[in-house]
This record gives sequence, structure tokens and C-alpha cells, in this order.
Amino acid sequence: MSEYDNLKEIPVSEIEGFINRMVTDNKISVSYQRSLVGAIKKLYELTQDEKIKLDYLFPKRNSSGLPKHFSKDEIKRMLDATENLKHKAMLMTIYSCGLSLNELLNTKINDIQFADKLLQINQSKGTKDRVVSLPDKLLENLQEYYKQYKPKEYLFEGVNGGRYSERSVQLVLKKALVKGKIKTSGSGQTLRHSFAIHLIQSGVDIPIVQKLLGHESIKTTKIYTHITEVESKRTPNPLDFL
Repeated sequence: MSEYDNLKEIPVSEIEGFINRMVTDNKISVSYQRSLVGAIKKLYELTQDEKIKLDYLFPKRNSSGLPKHFSKDEIKRMLDATENLKHKAMLMTIYSCGLSLNELLNTKINDIQFADKLLQINQSKGTKDRVVSLPDKLLENLQEYYKQYKPKEYLFEGVNGGRYSERSVQLVLKKALVKGKIKTSGSGQTLRHSFAIHLIQSGVDIPIVQKLLGHESIKTTKIYTHITEVESKRTPNPLDFL
């Protein structure tokens, strides 16, 4: 936008292109996108006394306002359909440890304590580190994957070494959904949501789920209870069996 002398010269299409590039190329978060669009609108109001129409650039929300998730059957079909050992290990790790994509991709080999069956999740930006247990199925898969691929630093690395790309993980998931004939759309974050919801459905207490996910506030975790409450309403009534 530096080629323009003032804000009034910048066409809306240029702003739209800038936001789209930030989303696709820089992979900014939903909250960052919302803040960015809001800041641009405010800038025009304060400096140009103009209410620029950019609301369509705000990220679209789920119509229900609740996190999307996969069913347990869909998770099983997804994993069964993934034949590549490395790809299966990534999907299993996200789901069984409740990781965000960033946490998965930042995981290093030294973060895994195979003897104690634990994974250390090292955070940044002041967020507390946490430890999650590794189920036997995942441990077996990771050990087999490690022997075959021999990563050097990160648990999952690209072809030429270094941190695996977020886009590549999303493509792995997309392929698994197609091969597993799963109609529910989703991303790596959907796997994390599924981890939380399936734990709650299994009777795990909310404070424990909060710790496993690394949420600072329990209010963030409680949104998953709304989903389980909705699903519990679908339970057949005993009267139906008479």
C-alpha cells in the first residue's frame, strides 16, 4: 500500500487483497484477522471520518457458534484410511494428545519421554507448559515411525528436514477424510476439539480436560459441555422401547 499518498487513494480491493494474503500466506489466526479488519475500519473512522464497509472481511463463524468435531467412528475411519505411517502418526498425535497444529509442529524428539509415556508441550508467549500422557497405541506407532523416518530434531520434519509445514498437515487430513468417506469437514483444530468432546463424553471432569488442553480459563473448556448437552438430548427415551 506504500505506493499511495493517503488512505483515500487506496481502493477497497487493495485492502481486501491485503487481508486475503495475510490469511492465506501468513496463516493468521481468526482472532488476528478480526482484530486487523477492525483496526483498519477504526483507522478510517478516526483519520478520514469515513465508515468503510469491510464487514464481509471478518472471519465467518460456525452457524451454531460451537466447535465442530468428528465422531469417534469418523476418527477411526480416518485413521484406518491413512496408510502412510508418518501421516497416521501425525493425526494420531493431534487427536490423542489434544494438540493444536502449532504444538504438533513444534514438538521435538527430546520432548517425548518414551519410558514414562509422556509428552512435554513447550509453549511460548507466557503460556504455561504442560505434560500429557501417551497412550500405548500412539507410542507403538511413534516408535515404528521413528525407526523408519529417523527425524533429527523435530518429531515431524519436512522432506529436507526442519519443521513440517502446517499446510501439509491440513492436506494429510483432507486426504484422510476423502479416503475414509467422511462427510464432516474439518481441520487439525477439529481433531483437538474432538479430543476434548470425546473425553467429556467418557466422563472425564472438566478441570482435567482444561489442564490437558492447556486452557488458562475453565470457561474456554466449558464450551465443549454445550455440545455434549445437545447430543445427550438425542438419547432415546425409555418410553420409546415400550
